[in-house]
Amino acid sequence: MKKIILLAALIAFVFSAFSQTVDLRRKIEVSGSAEQEVTPDIINVTVSLQEYMSGKTKITIDELENQLESAVKDAGIPKEDFTVNNLFSYNNYYQKKKSPDFLAAKQYRIRFHDLNKYNQIIAAVDAKGISSTNIDSYDYSKMPEVKRQVKIQALLAAKEKATYLLNSLGEKLGPVISINETETPIQNYFSPNMYSNTVMAYNKSESTSDIDFKKIKLSYQINAVFEISN
Repeated sequence: MKKIILLAALIAFVFSAFSQTVDLRRKIEVSGSAEQEVTPDIINVTVSLQEYMSGKTKITIDELENQLESAVKDAGIPKEDFTVNNLFSYNNYYQKKKSPDFLAAKQYRIRFHDLNKYNQIIAAVDAKGISSTNIDSYDYSKMPEVKRQVKIQALLAAKEKATYLLNSLGEKLGPVISINETETPIQNYFSPNMYSNTVMAYNKSESTSDIDFKKIKLSYQINAVFEISN
């Protein structure tokens, strides 16, 4: 008898637990998407300087660096946006002692908010001392705000879809049950290498028009589950 009572109690407990975990609400699951394009307003450019021989005179890295520092200052670039990126045997005493003709090099990183200042800076530095320039990276200063706006737009698109689908069946949309977001990798319509060539070519031209960076594309998808109102 005790075994029967225990078994009945166990069945009742399992049934009660099962009924509590099963969601019997009527639901609709939809997805909404949104995207937006922005133009980069932060461009990080690397400029590499290297000593060279002008006849028997060595144009030193210190001279070239002073020219670059002055040009950056005159262009109104803040100090924190101008840094040394790499040293190429600049302090290598052994190599300098072994080879007096050794030519040192340094690489700098400049953060531009206006890429047209690039020409102004490069033009003020001895062209023979510039070994290369390259766009290192790029970004948009208000990216968090844009991401938030796009996510909201995607969620509202999901809600709108759920609403008109239910209305077509004579049903009404209830409260949201769950929300999941899917972020598509940021799409850039250009590559740093491609635009490094553009920067160098632009420097050699006499054009004064603005450099037009193509857009960065942000895309989000929101999967949402809504209750169907009774």
